[in-house]
Amino acid sequence: MESEARYTTIGAVVVALVIALVAAIVWLKQVGAERDFRYYTIYFSQQALDGLQIGGDVDVRGIKVGRVEDYALTDGAQRVRVTVRLDRRAPIYANTVAVVTRNLVTGIAGITLVTPEPPGELLTQAPAGEPLPVIAEGRSNLDRITGRVQQLGEMAGEALTNFNALLDASNRNALTATIGNLRDFTAGLNARLTALDETLAAMAQAASDVRGASQRVTAVADEFNRDLGPTLEEARRALAEVGRAAAAVQAGGKRLDGAVASIDDQLSAALIDLRVTLDNANRTLDRLSDVGQSFAAPNRANLGPGEKAP
Repeated sequence: MESEARYTTIGAVVVALVIALVAAIVWLKQVGAERDFRYYTIYFSQQALDGLQIGGDVDVRGIKVGRVEDYALTDGAQRVRVTVRLDRRAPIYANTVAVVTRNLVTGIAGITLVTPEPPGELLTQAPAGEPLPVIAEGRSNLDRITGRVQQLGEMAGEALTNFNALLDASNRNALTATIGNLRDFTAGLNARLTALDETLAAMAQAASDVRGASQRVTAVADEFNRDLGPTLEEARRALAEVGRAAAAVQAGGKRLDGAVASIDDQLSAALIDLRVTLDNANRTLDRLSDVGQSFAAPNRANLGPGEKAP
């Protein structure tokens, strides 16, 4: 009996110790979790969560700051509630948003927390009806690219529809006629280009001939210049001699003009003397005529009244 009581006591003590150990572990875990981590809730309705698992990484600017703790479908599977555990040192602001990122090779997804500038207040309070603070959902770059690709696809489809509408029967016939006209125009243009090539060849030959003629003319001009140089020099010397002779003739002309002027003055004086002499001679002859009349019989024509010729 004593041995059975002793075993019972030992068993009770062991059970009590195990219970105390478990309680201590739970308490330490809770206290440590509350001291080192914070829990947040994220509701995803716009982004796909394929590849996201419990234990998945949560990072800020490429640094792992937490992990995915739990997820559940809500609102009739329209939204996914994801619970994350983050390091207490990671700053989470009121304008911080959650974006799903995915490794294109492995397909494993994670959550990236993005805070635009300027950051708001720290997110510490839970909204009404929620046990934890709620981080808003953002929009990933992959979703933007997918949306743009979808827009491009829609635009391409619309362009193809418009192109098909453009190529109806009448437009196809008109396009065929246009292509035929363009073919005829191209053939005519080729023929004209051939004639143009021949014309250009003839012009090139003419230019070559002109170039040769100009070279010959240049050679003749050079030779003419060489031959004309001495002749021009001789003509220049002759002109110089002619100039000197003209200067001498001009000087002689000036002297001749002086001599002619002197002779003219002398002749004028002589003529004046001759005129005076003639006047004197005329007066003398008049006096001599009067003397003769006095010795001769008077002329009948000169008889006065009552006079008679002898």
